[in-house]
Amino acid sequence: MPKSPPEEAKTQVSRRGFMKGFGTSVAAASLSGGLVVLGEQSASAAETGPALGPDAVPMTLTVNGKTYNVSAEPRETLLEVLRHRLDITGPKLVCDRGACGGCTVYLDGRTVYACMTLAIEAQGREIVTIEGLAPPGALHPVQLAFIEEDAMQCGFCTPGFVMSMAAVLDANPAAGQDEVKEGIAGHICRCGTYAQIYKAAENARRKMGG
Repeated sequence: MPKSPPEEAKTQVSRRGFMKGFGTSVAAASLSGGLVVLGEQSASAAETGPALGPDAVPMTLTVNGKTYNVSAEPRETLLEVLRHRLDITGPKLVCDRGACGGCTVYLDGRTVYACMTLAIEAQGREIVTIEGLAPPGALHPVQLAFIEEDAMQCGFCTPGFVMSMAAVLDANPAAGQDEVKEGIAGHICRCGTYAQIYKAAENARRKMGG
């Protein structure tokens, strides 16, 4: 009867041994790579200055053409600072997760969700809310059209809809219904006044000569 193979078989790496060794190697490589990244981050932090927070820090915001000096925590959103620290309540807190559009403002002329924008990142930029959409004592054609077409019920979504629709029609007074719908697609009206909102778009287009 033939004898079993020589004992060299014992020198072969078992599956368990292989996985154990492989895991150790990966961990070592990851640790080494992590140290390099941490070093790079530390160097970057040293160049940009100390981290801010968690306590409140001074901020300067330009809202509707007026400069405000405010103290707020770096984690606070632009919506929180506008409403709770500056008492600018036009932008509405509805979903607080960038899903409904009720908090829409302009940041350097572009529509953004204020609930998804950190206030500290808005420093040095032009912020416009629904309160500053038209000159004092006047109404933007879109605001007037919303009133005339009764395009609102509870009113929570209205400022956001107005801001985005105005952005579309200011850029192109002749914008068609499809373009307007695309421009306000990030908004939700829980009262369901979409028919009147579209009528308001037509009304505003006429007012603006489109």
